[in-house]
Amino acid sequence: MPEQMTIFSLPVVTGILASAVRLATPYLFAAVGEAIGQSSGVLNLGVDGIMLLGAYAAFFVALTTGSLWLGVLAAMLVGLLMGLLMSLISVTLKAEQGISGIGLYMVGLGVSSLLFKVTIGTVKTVVGFKPLKIPLLSDIPVLGEILFQHSLPVYAAFLTVPLAWWFLDRTSWGLKIKAVGHNPTAADSLGVSVDRVRYASVCLGAVLSGLAGASLSLALVNLFQENLTAGMGFIAVALVYFGGWRPVGIMGGALLFSAVNAFQLWMQVLNVKIPSDLAVMLPYVLTIAALALAPSLARQPTALNKPFERGEH
Repeated sequence: MPEQMTIFSLPVVTGILASAVRLATPYLFAAVGEAIGQSSGVLNLGVDGIMLLGAYAAFFVALTTGSLWLGVLAAMLVGLLMGLLMSLISVTLKAEQGISGIGLYMVGLGVSSLLFKVTIGTVKTVVGFKPLKIPLLSDIPVLGEILFQHSLPVYAAFLTVPLAWWFLDRTSWGLKIKAVGHNPTAADSLGVSVDRVRYASVCLGAVLSGLAGASLSLALVNLFQENLTAGMGFIAVALVYFGGWRPVGIMGGALLFSAVNAFQLWMQVLNVKIPSDLAVMLPYVLTIAALALAPSLARQPTALNKPFERGEH
C-alpha cells in the first residue's frame, strides 16, 4: 500500500465504507429476525448460539457437498429447529425468557464446538460466495465500489430491511404480531392465537439468525472455528433496541457499528499508531454509548418478556 495513503484518503475511506456494508450482513440478518420475534413479545437472547450452529451447519454441508446453497439451507433448518426449541421453552412452558435465551446460547456454543472438533477437527476453508457486480451500478465511481460489488448474502441482508418493514407494517400477519406483542389479551379476545403467532415469529427470527451464521462462514470469512461469532448475536440484540424495533433504524445501527469496526481494522492495516486492544474496543464502546443515547423505549412491545396466560387481565 502506498506510503502516502492515509486513513482519510479517498481510497481508504471508500474501502472502509465498502467493508462496513459487507460486515453489516450478519448483524442485519440476526437483528431484523430478533426484531420480528420481539415484536410478538418474546425476547430471545440465544441469537448468538443460533448463529454459531447455523455457521457450523452451513460450513460443514458446503465443505462436504461442495454446494453453498445446500449449506445455506442447512443453516436455515438449524435456525428453525432452534426457534422451535426456544418457542417450546418460552411460549408453551412459559419459562423466563432471558434465562431460556442464555441457555439456548450455551447449547449453541457447546454443540457447535463439539461438532467442529468431532467432524472437522482443524480450521479449513471453503470457496464462499463471490462478489457479484451489479451491471451499470457497479461502474459508478466510488458509490459503485461501496454498494454494488458485494456477494449475494450481502444484498439479501439489506433486502430483508424493506421486506421486514412491509411484513410488519403492511400485512395482516405483521399486525397480528404487533398486537400480540403489545396487548396479547386483547388479541386473544379477537380470536388471534397468541401462542401460534409467537411460535411463528420466534421461528422466523431464528431462521434469519441461522442465515446470519451462514453469511459469516460462507461469505465473510469462508471458514469455521470455535466461537466464530464472538458475541455478534448479543450485538444484534442490542441493535434491536438501538433501532427502536424498526428495520430501518436497525440497519442504521448495524452500519454504524460495522463502520467503526471497519475503521479499526483499516487503522491496523495502515499501522496507525494506536494500541491494537484500544482499536478492537472501539466498536463495543460505541455500542454502549449508542444504547445509552438510543431513542425512547416507548416503541418497545408492552408484553415483551412476559409469558401469556389466557384469562389474565
